Amino acid sequence: MEELHKVLNDQGLTISTLPEKGRCIFTTRDFSPGEVIISQSPFVAVPNVYEESPESKCEWCFSSSNIKACSACHAVWYCSTTCQKSDWKLHRGECKSLSKVEKERLKYLTPMIRLMVKLHTRLKLENEKNFPATATDNSKLLEALGSHMSDVDQKQVVNYTQMAALVNAILQWPASEINIKEIAENFSKLSCNSHTIIDSQLLAIGTGLYPVISLTNHSCVPNSVLLFEGRLAVIRAMEHMPKDTEVLTSYIDTAGSTVTRQKALKEKYFFTCSCPRCIKLGQPDDIRETAILEGYRCKDSCCDGFLLCGSDNKGFVCQKCGLVLNNKELSSITNELKCISDKASVSLSSGRKSEASVAYKRIEKLQLKLYHPFSISIMRTRETILKISMELMDFKGAYSYCISVIQIYERVYPKCHPLLGLHYYLCGQIEMLMGEKKATVESLTKAYNIFRITHGTKTPFTMELKTKLEEARAMASLGRMKIKS
Repeated sequence: MEELHKVLNDQGLTISTLPEKGRCIFTTRDFSPGEVIISQSPFVAVPNVYEESPESKCEWCFSSSNIKACSACHAVWYCSTTCQKSDWKLHRGECKSLSKVEKERLKYLTPMIRLMVKLHTRLKLENEKNFPATATDNSKLLEALGSHMSDVDQKQVVNYTQMAALVNAILQWPASEINIKEIAENFSKLSCNSHTIIDSQLLAIGTGLYPVISLTNHSCVPNSVLLFEGRLAVIRAMEHMPKDTEVLTSYIDTAGSTVTRQKALKEKYFFTCSCPRCIKLGQPDDIRETAILEGYRCKDSCCDGFLLCGSDNKGFVCQKCGLVLNNKELSSITNELKCISDKASVSLSSGRKSEASVAYKRIEKLQLKLYHPFSISIMRTRETILKISMELMDFKGAYSYCISVIQIYERVYPKCHPLLGLHYYLCGQIEMLMGEKKATVESLTKAYNIFRITHGTKTPFTMELKTKLEEARAMASLGRMKIKS
């Protein structure tokens, strides 16, 4: 760990230990917004393959273009000889094990199983001095990560044990080299320490383990953001961070209420957050915010009050005008919502997008009767309609929903959140198609001001956006010149 301390110190960072948090990363110098605080390549990583994205992906860069299977194991894919050579140091160790798996059973090798096979292969190779180790990339860092095995419920322990048995069967190593208990504990470590690797548009493309990145703690009011440049995990400052500031990222989507966020953190990471937002739990402002984000609205469409459960448990009472939404009325709307939601989900999964769009718009209409305009439920529905509208190339409809989604994002997310930037970018692109030159410049400028901090100014994604912004400004300027002449 001394070598790690030295490397981090050279980067303006130090590891400290706090009684209530354990190990933390603090700054030893000032960091500016958008500046890289720390970056790390994965200890191990695998591409994600799931129902919405079932195609195989390159093991190294996660691309799904021009890929070919490894000729020996047929379980791992590469898009080029460059990627294959980059991964060979590790894949040569797992290839022999994977090649013994029957072809029809390869589809059962989920990303988490694959990641565990890869992890133990890496540990074995490093132990045999056949894999290079550095101060920021070695097995001791993995050993130091918490597994929280004692906090895991019995059902999950059984699940980890079953997956461990499968990994053990794939590896087929002597009992002296590996045991199921060790594998099961590492599954628990992966569960609370692995990261979903996302691309520049925030789409999940892989899963990786980044032991140094895992030292950063969570806050629902983060001062830094974790994103990825290919396989590389990069944490950038979202605000000015003076010396002796703890580096804090967000482990979860912070749009929910305090109760929802606390529940998510407790279930997956086994701790109770005490950030500036969470310490307000139960206070009047927090109760009001929870009711707005996840509760019901007043029956009077002209009233902007929020509802709380009545003392007689017969309904919900508006805290502004006193109107009651009784349980019968509530049940009627929620039952109708469930019925339409089930049908909408089937339509969407079956590829009937026009039909799904109509259904989700009916859902939105009902939700607007039931929920506050800034409700998370309404936000999710509008996100779905926006996505469908773009796929149907209904740009006018997509623009309307993009604007409505942004309005909620601006309330529930920090002003420098990547999701907000992504939707400003989308809005600008639609405005460009619609010939709205001034609006295009405004939206792309907002997007760029976020991405230059979250993604950095030198990444291909941000540079592409900057080029589009410059083009939009030139077109807008040309339009003004024509008007004057």
